[in-house]
Amino acid sequence: MSEPADTPQPDARPAGTAWADTARPDTAHADAADTARPDTSRADDTAERLRRLLGSAETAWLVERIRRRLELGKPLTGIVTLGGASAAQRRAIERLLGRRAGAGASLSVSLDEVNRLLRASGAAPGGLAEAVVRLGGPVRDLRRERAEWDAAWRSAFARLDLTVASRPELSGWRSWLEATGMVRRLATGPEDARVLLDSLAEVLSRLPSPGIPVGRLAAECANDAHALDEGRALGTLALSAARALGGLPYVGETTADARRRAWAAVGVHLDDLSSLVLCLNVPGDGRSPTGRMLDAARAAGEPCVLTLRQLRRHETPLRADLVRVCENPIVVAAAADELGAGCPPLVCVNGRPSAAVWRLLGLLAESGAEFAYHGDFDWGGVGIAAAVYERLGWRAWRYDAAAYLAAASAAPLTGRPRATPWDPALSAAMVRRAVRVEEEIVLGDLLADLRAG
Repeated sequence: MSEPADTPQPDARPAGTAWADTARPDTAHADAADTARPDTSRADDTAERLRRLLGSAETAWLVERIRRRLELGKPLTGIVTLGGASAAQRRAIERLLGRRAGAGASLSVSLDEVNRLLRASGAAPGGLAEAVVRLGGPVRDLRRERAEWDAAWRSAFARLDLTVASRPELSGWRSWLEATGMVRRLATGPEDARVLLDSLAEVLSRLPSPGIPVGRLAAECANDAHALDEGRALGTLALSAARALGGLPYVGETTADARRRAWAAVGVHLDDLSSLVLCLNVPGDGRSPTGRMLDAARAAGEPCVLTLRQLRRHETPLRADLVRVCENPIVVAAAADELGAGCPPLVCVNGRPSAAVWRLLGLLAESGAEFAYHGDFDWGGVGIAAAVYERLGWRAWRYDAAAYLAAASAAPLTGRPRATPWDPALSAAMVRRAVRVEEEIVLGDLLADLRAG
């Protein structure tokens, strides 16, 4: 029940007025009479006196209210009120105070009055605080416990926060993690959370990866090859971070394919067969099945889809001079339809590059190939382009400020602006113009470039 901060105290019985309807209650003042007796006997009497005054089931509510105030560091003053008090509870308070306890459904007690009574009677010379400890044991310091608990949680996040501090792209995700309380739901307490978050920080330090199996990443970061599996605490947290790094919503579809795409965006593959790359006319060789597949597709002028498994089994560089790179499969499809075998080498990243994409681009880079890149003019597309630019470097293929401003579009541009290190003016132009331009809109220009070689 609530404890009103200030309510009138029950009227004491006027001096000299007899009890009208009940026998005079026992009073604490009668218990105060004491005679010289051995210390042990006196201590026993004191304990018994306190038990009679506050140790019954009918006064337990009052003792609990006092204990709660002590636990919270609140003063033991003012009035406490019990709503719907029973007759037995009212009689117990009347025996404690030596007077009527007022009328009505609620029962109000002055803590100051009870404190004076306990001290004066000798039942608890230390007052309310002493009485509570003697009746129910030591009082918890909830404020101190809360401070220690909060400090333990801050310590649990320390390593993760240090990692995130150097990764501004994760700042929003970190705030979301705190706001949702996800870690506190997944961990049993601060110590469990510390182990979990230290492993998470280790995972984040490895992302994005040039291409690593999820089981190996888990084993190397958490000493458990299944720690990043679906349904595991670390897997849940790490997947949300991977989505953040990939520019995706922190929580998305729960299908196996969506999970695979989210991990692929940061270079982690769940298996060798689900990670794919689409290309057209990339030169192969006769030294491996993958090389022969590329040569056969190139001769036919047909797009080729390769798995990470196939590319990992091809160990020699793939030789090419200039390789065009696009973001969307429609460019590859249109180029195959219109140019066929006459199209120069073209690789599609198809959104965030998968491990297979990185592997194919890596094999081409090993031979000294150069890259020309085009993507969507939106902030997601800029993020993808920046990832490829940072890892491999490329020259812009109609993907600069001049090309953006020349493209007709009225589609609104949304999202958080990103830097465009290959052409800083592009980011500034996109912020000012605030429209997005998808590859399909400039497809004719891209095909003209491919036709010209």
